[in-house]
Amino acid sequence: MISTTPFVRLHERLNSSRKLDFLAPLLLRLYLAPIFISAGLTKFVAFDDTVSWFGNEDWGLGLPLPWLMAFLAVFAELVGGFMLLFGLATRYTAIPLMITMLVAIFSVHWDSGWFAIAPSDPATSMARPLAAIGIPAAERSIENSREVGKRLDAARSLLRKHGNYSWLTGKGNIVILNNGIEFGATYFLMLLVLFFTGGGRYVSLDYWLAGWLSKRS
Repeated sequence: MISTTPFVRLHERLNSSRKLDFLAPLLLRLYLAPIFISAGLTKFVAFDDTVSWFGNEDWGLGLPLPWLMAFLAVFAELVGGFMLLFGLATRYTAIPLMITMLVAIFSVHWDSGWFAIAPSDPATSMARPLAAIGIPAAERSIENSREVGKRLDAARSLLRKHGNYSWLTGKGNIVILNNGIEFGATYFLMLLVLFFTGGGRYVSLDYWLAGWLSKRS
């Protein structure tokens, strides 16, 4: 007969770890807050350009009411970013930010596929297993990786020959931006988790306001 004692101990340890479950929403908030604050601040500082980009059909998004759409995006990202930072109305804050991510995914990044940075080696691409079973989008991604690799090799060759390559790559490797939905989808999923969990215990204003309101009722 197999002793259940180790499993019982493991179960008890996992239950005791729930005392630290506030760390997960806290870290999600601290990760997302500066991203949205920075995005909102960038749009706010260049607000006229943001309005033009939202409304222009030739080189922008071609959205209706571009001034209103730009204002809502700035408000959601800038104010929402600070509310995430402090854990204030976290669930409600996540909703407009998720909508913002959906707009970005479908109006800006959708046609570029999944990857934010184009993979240059088909052998290590995440799309390879899907391409192996004949999924067309994955096959196109693999072909795109081959072409990206050729262009990166050409760019590196030119820069080594005609430029200060060590200086140019001193802050990071040269890549080709694919502009896919990867980051937007990731942020959406993180916000969705916060929508269901809230800001977490101890280190969110939501937690302390809920305690204060329960004492008054």
